[in-house]
Amino acid sequence: MSNRLGLAYPRLDSAIGRLPIADLPTPVTVGRVDSLSTPREIAIKHDDVTGAHYGGNKIRKLEYLLHRARQRGARRVATFGAVGSNHAVATALCAIDAGFDCTCLLSHQTPKPGLGRALRIHQTVGTEIVALSGSRANRVATMRECLQGRGVQAIPLGGSSWLGTVGFVNAGLELAAQIEAGECEAPARVYVAFGTMGTAVGIALGLALAGLDAETHAVRVTDETYANPAAATRLMHKTAQLLNRLDSEIPEDIASRARLICRDDCFGDGYSVSNPETELAIATAREELGLALESTYTGKAMRALLQDLANGYGGSVLFWNTYNSRPLRVDDELQPDFSVIPREFARYFD
Repeated sequence: MSNRLGLAYPRLDSAIGRLPIADLPTPVTVGRVDSLSTPREIAIKHDDVTGAHYGGNKIRKLEYLLHRARQRGARRVATFGAVGSNHAVATALCAIDAGFDCTCLLSHQTPKPGLGRALRIHQTVGTEIVALSGSRANRVATMRECLQGRGVQAIPLGGSSWLGTVGFVNAGLELAAQIEAGECEAPARVYVAFGTMGTAVGIALGLALAGLDAETHAVRVTDETYANPAAATRLMHKTAQLLNRLDSEIPEDIASRARLICRDDCFGDGYSVSNPETELAIATAREELGLALESTYTGKAMRALLQDLANGYGGSVLFWNTYNSRPLRVDDELQPDFSVIPREFARYFD
């Protein structure tokens, strides 16, 4: 069943709607880490396979966001991110498959291997790539030029509006159904990367709506400008209030029941900057759990989980894998076309 939220609240489903582009439910498996002083089982929610061609957590949000774009008669969608943004890639792939044109306004980030690959994907599928750089005034002018008068529906950074967050309220109910079916035990803690907040906030609300008492440990991986407890609380209450307004069967106090724990202890030296502890967590996940993680988001979330277990936490845990594991059909030898890719992004192909 791909739409647990709609099944439980048909009035809400009718009011919001969704574009069913995700392959749901995503599987839950249970792995074991023997290298800890006390070997432990770890449940894994595999949102790495949310789509047939591209996985990751953004697909759940885009089901609702692209449906809204279609409702409003948009011809093009536009979104934002860093050069290597998985969200920008996911938006471009899903939007173009759904019949939209797509613009991605991309900002510079710390160079590292693989960033040129994301730009090659955009070049291959026909994304309009726009460099978002310079002063604030310059960035605002660029956004206005790209968004005004073109029939554009803007999709926020990370897809983390209240509507995008609904995708993970649905995901929390999906996990609850899998627990009820015996696919894993109810976790005391769920660990997930905390980037633009919508994923973690939605999971916490969904688990609360399902009557589960689990804590959602949101492991910050971006600057506090984008992810912080005050902003997460605002997003949670706004999402809950609007859901209740659209369907009064959803409890008014659902936000107060949600158990979201914002974590700063594994952020390290900055966004997209790794360190030995994160690399060790990635290696442990690869060798003992069979997971391919990365150092920007999921590696830091896994580090927090393993760190807690090593420090003696004894409750049941679940790791929510938000990193795409679907193979991407892109020619890594494709020469960048700088009539399509902004010339200032040439540094990412070194």
